[in-house]
Amino acid sequence: TQWGRDPTAALTMGLILELTRNIGRENARMHAGEPLQKFVGIEIEGRTLGVVGLGKLGAKVSGLAKAFGMNVIAWSPNLTPERCKEVGVGYATKEELFSTADIITVHVVLSQRSRGLVGLADLARMKPTGYLVNTARGPIVDEAALLETLQQKKIAGAAVDVFSVEPLPVDHPFRKLDNIVLTPHLGYVTEESFRSHYSQMVEGIDAWFKGETPRRLA
Repeated sequence: TQWGRDPTAALTMGLILELTRNIGRENARMHAGEPLQKFVGIEIEGRTLGVVGLGKLGAKVSGLAKAFGMNVIAWSPNLTPERCKEVGVGYATKEELFSTADIITVHVVLSQRSRGLVGLADLARMKPTGYLVNTARGPIVDEAALLETLQQKKIAGAAVDVFSVEPLPVDHPFRKLDNIVLTPHLGYVTEESFRSHYSQMVEGIDAWFKGETPRRLA
């Protein structure tokens, strides 16, 4: 494909759709016997997606979002306007992205520099109608800050697939909130990914038994 395979991109769009259309919530209500819809969704077409990190994955999510009719802007510490032009998205400062985007999605690699990259001040800049999605790594978003922001209902909601401690502790306060969508690190949990990972493992073990140097796995 144009962007390369990465199932986390599709999961990101699924979480955005869950936040904005309440598919899982309404499914649960239907199974519980409820006759009609309870939640009024919002349309993502024409809304602005703020992408934090415009690498391979951020670029792929940007392409998918544009296919849904979204406007896309991006920021990361080293992002250049040239890279944004290459991907076909708008360049923004961190402050601009957090204050203007309707939905913000995080796609940077976890490092000492990116730990806590999204903090309380950033979340405070978000629109009260805004949503945050994190499918990258838990510590990139300050969890205590996100918890406080959601508890005080300062933003409309969040969807999180990754956590500082995994599995997410059973007594974690995230589990008690009704304005957060939680998934248990599903990014690469697909049949295709597992088939690829396990075949690479077998290939490496086989090479080791033969006394060969296993090829470096990407």
